[in-house]
Amino acid sequence: MRDFSTSVTGWLFILAALMLWFGWVLLPAHIGTFFQSEDFSAVYQHLGLWIWMYRIHIFGLLVTVMALVALGAVLGDTQARIVAWPGIAVATAGLIVSALATAFYYHHGAWGAIQMAGQSAEKLRSHVDSLRIDTEYITCLVRFGRVFFGLGLAVLAVALLRWKVLPPVIGAGAMLLGLVAVGLTMAFPDNLEFYVPVFHLNSLWLLATGIVAQRCGLRTGPQGQAL
Repeated sequence: MRDFSTSVTGWLFILAALMLWFGWVLLPAHIGTFFQSEDFSAVYQHLGLWIWMYRIHIFGLLVTVMALVALGAVLGDTQARIVAWPGIAVATAGLIVSALATAFYYHHGAWGAIQMAGQSAEKLRSHVDSLRIDTEYITCLVRFGRVFFGLGLAVLAVALLRWKVLPPVIGAGAMLLGLVAVGLTMAFPDNLEFYVPVFHLNSLWLLATGIVAQRCGLRTGPQGQAL
C-alpha cells in the first residue's frame, strides 16, 4: 500500500543514501584507520569542502536512523513489528555509534589541519603520535557500529521476508549485507578498509529500498496486519 507515510519513509531512505554516499565519495581527502602526517595538509587544501562533505556524511547516518524508525512506525500496527523493531533498535544503535566515531575523525581532521598548517615535519609527527591512543579506542567504536548495524539489518530482513513487506530482493539484500558486515568486521578487526565495498552496497540498498517504498509502498493486509 502506498500512502503519505510510506512516501515519507521512501524519501527518507533515498535522502539517507544520497547523503551517506555523496558525502563520503566527494571528500577531497580520505583519512585511513589512523591519522598520517600528510592527511592534514591534504585536508587543509580543501578545508571548506572537506568539512561540509563530512557533515553531510555524518548527518546521512542520522537520516538513516530516521528512515529506519519511520519504517518501524509504518509497521507499528502489523505483526511484522515484533521482529522489525528489535532489528531497527540494534541497527540504529550501531548507526549512532558510527556517527560518534566518524565525528572523531571529522573533528581531529579539521582541527589538526588548521593547527598544523605550516608546522615542521617533527611537530606533525608528534601530533600524529598524540592521536594514536585515542584512535585505538575509536576503532573499537567503528567496529561496534558496523557489527550492530549489520546484526540489526539482518534481523530486520527476517521481518521484511517473513511478512513480505517489500519485494524479496530487498529483504534478501538486507540479510546478505547484514551478515557480511558482521562476519567481515569480526573476522578482520584490524583491516577496517575491507568494509568499504559493504558501505557502497549499503548505500545502494538504502536507495533501492527508498525507491521501492516511494513508488510501490509497503505490503500490508486488512486491519493493518502484514501479509
